[in-house]
Amino acid sequence: MPGSPTLKLKEGDLAPLFVAQTSGGAQVSLAGLRGKNVILYFYPRDNTPGCTKEACGFRDRFAAFQRQGAIILGVSTDSVKSHDRFVGKLSLPFPLLADEDRKIAEAYGVWGQKSFLGHKYMGVHRVTFLIGPEGRIQKIWLKVKPNTHASEVLEALQARSERQRVSVEH
Repeated sequence: MPGSPTLKLKEGDLAPLFVAQTSGGAQVSLAGLRGKNVILYFYPRDNTPGCTKEACGFRDRFAAFQRQGAIILGVSTDSVKSHDRFVGKLSLPFPLLADEDRKIAEAYGVWGQKSFLGHKYMGVHRVTFLIGPEGRIQKIWLKVKPNTHASEVLEALQARSERQRVSVEH
């Protein structure tokens, strides 16, 4: 697919560690979230149609993600101030990470050339990573449809939990 990132990371790899400022002025580190499932979703820009749909999808299913013991983190290169407005406007119950220096996006391989209406530019590709409790990448979504993405991620998380429950019982 033109404009898709070429990831160096693959399922099973250790997720690159990071520390980032969040909406609300807090700080989050991936190392501090060991023991939990982390949904790390990268999106291009606050307050754009696709990004709003995607964020609202995660918001509307937040309780179900919590029941699965999952932490949701949205990442873009927008500032904390921009994230604070976006979180407030949409009543998002999860933090957004400000990656203004693109270090997280570059570590995950989602920063790259994009194309829109024939215009080429550099930006964040819409990619999601499911990081397991041990810090390994469990699943990567390269082709994200903002309208249905949160449901796909939730289904994968629920299926993974069900497989783990069944294997513990046997």
